Amino acid sequence: MTAFPSVPSVRSTPEGIRWVPSERWVRGRAGGSMVVDSRRPVLVWEPGTPVPLYAFPREEVREDLLRPAKNPPPQGTHSGSRVFYDLAADGGLRENAAWTFPSEDLAGYIAFEWFARVGRGLDHWYEEEEEIFVHPRDPYKRVDAIQSSRHVQVAIDGTVVADTRRLVLLFETGLPTRYYIPREDVRLDLFEPTDHSTACPYKGTAAYWSWRGEGDVPPNVLWSYPHPLPAVGAVQDLLAFYNEAVDITVDGEPLERPVTPFTRRSPGADS
Repeated sequence: MTAFPSVPSVRSTPEGIRWVPSERWVRGRAGGSMVVDSRRPVLVWEPGTPVPLYAFPREEVREDLLRPAKNPPPQGTHSGSRVFYDLAADGGLRENAAWTFPSEDLAGYIAFEWFARVGRGLDHWYEEEEEIFVHPRDPYKRVDAIQSSRHVQVAIDGTVVADTRRLVLLFETGLPTRYYIPREDVRLDLFEPTDHSTACPYKGTAAYWSWRGEGDVPPNVLWSYPHPLPAVGAVQDLLAFYNEAVDITVDGEPLERPVTPFTRRSPGADS
């Protein structure tokens, strides 16, 4: 009988940090400097944070580029971490770009901010030879884009803004089903494009539209992925609405508006 390697289980620290070893080769770059080159990273989930980050053994980090932080963030940041570092790159310092965790389990590891997510830290990240964006992809999260012939209608303040029987359903762990609709089945004349954009490590970069009419509708309620990542290529150029802010009817049955992190605020990443 062939023996298969066991899948490592998620471990927890007394501080409430969850972590698991990763077998991916991960590299991180700041400007022209490769700061991290690791074949033994760990994925870390901090308490209250839904997405993971990577932490790396010290010996796989360019510690010569790190300096004790001049202006460390408030106490309690990153699970109560007490040691922060500025990163010397491109002739300047990137403040609080790295830190260590207070947990003994992770004492030999250093974590880094992702510039595309918080505006500081490392610019580019790679898993094997593929660049990844915003944050690491969660191995316990799944995203499926499936074609459907359900009858879907979308209304805003009583006005039907979309009506279709040809769409793609996007199922993403932890989020409501999103209904991606062909442009010709959406009243796009009732919306105006905005300069807002978000990036998602599972889907790509989204462009947005806002409602032109009256009513209590948050901005950027409608979005599309012009160039989605291959795994969800079926949603290319289709349009989706935030279920949290519009009224959606599927096969004649009105859906309840879900409560998610996107409820009652301008939408962010991971739409």
